[in-house]
Amino acid sequence: MKLLAGDIGGTKTNLALFEEKEGDYTFSEFKSYPSQEYPDLKTIVEEYLISLSSPPIQKACFAIAGPVQEEVCRATNLPWVVDTKVLVSTLHIPHVFLLNDLEANAWALEILPEESLLEIYPGKKRGGNRGVVSPGTGLGEAGLYWDGERHHPFACEGGHCEFGPRDELQLQLSRYLQNRFGHASYERILSGPGLHTLYEFLRDTGKYPEPVWLKEALGEDDPSKEITIHALNKTSELCVHALDLFANILGSEAGNCALKFMATGGIYLGGGIPPKILPKLREPTFSEGFVDKGRFRDLLEQIPVWVILDEKAALKGAAHFVRVKRPR
Repeated sequence: MKLLAGDIGGTKTNLALFEEKEGDYTFSEFKSYPSQEYPDLKTIVEEYLISLSSPPIQKACFAIAGPVQEEVCRATNLPWVVDTKVLVSTLHIPHVFLLNDLEANAWALEILPEESLLEIYPGKKRGGNRGVVSPGTGLGEAGLYWDGERHHPFACEGGHCEFGPRDELQLQLSRYLQNRFGHASYERILSGPGLHTLYEFLRDTGKYPEPVWLKEALGEDDPSKEITIHALNKTSELCVHALDLFANILGSEAGNCALKFMATGGIYLGGGIPPKILPKLREPTFSEGFVDKGRFRDLLEQIPVWVILDEKAALKGAAHFVRVKRPR
């Protein structure tokens, strides 16, 4: 018997099939769909199921970027409302489950092999609670409570908490965000659109000039992708400082997450952005943001930080959730 797993984000929706066998997290029939081009998740899954030659699906679990309450999720970065009961009745799948996408990432930590995790800050490798911070299209966060025997993942919406500036530059950034968006959250910074916003902040406040060639380059492609390329290649001072600011604030929020969850078992950076900026995350700008917590600096220095390299972690975590919960 196969189970269907999905990872639904603001940019793309990934679907795949898994054999319902313990310990096997290889998938088949993987397909990716541009989320913004579909009116709802049901339409995507219907299209996917039509393409399959396998027997009818009995169980499905969808990891979605947004809060899941009473089996319903209003997606954060999509105009979708996903209702478990609607999916069961329209897709004719007897057992359908919804997870917050970061909770699915947290479930995956139990099954990911060592080569899927890269340590960027050593800490002391103590056991205990864990935290996941994932910048991508948005900023997701989750925790894993340690009961002495195993970890228990749980979702949260910490990425939407108010941004806490650490110095004069970041105070100016906070005012810039408030004037522009009305609410200065960490997601406004620590996301793909957020990196572009940092670039615009440094440009608009006259911190660094924007060359004509760079302005043209950003207009032709994904702005955040171009900013990252020119920052890592050091071909633009403006881009370098935008990515420096991003990494420092990411370190700071990862440290906040570690304190809130007392995550002595480690902080894990998921999402699509960290694997693409690994050289920057290995620089002191990230680690200093992580440990700079006043009287709790010593505690933060003991907590390791890892990057999740498997871009299919949420899919595998959704499959693992179904197996662990063993729904009837």
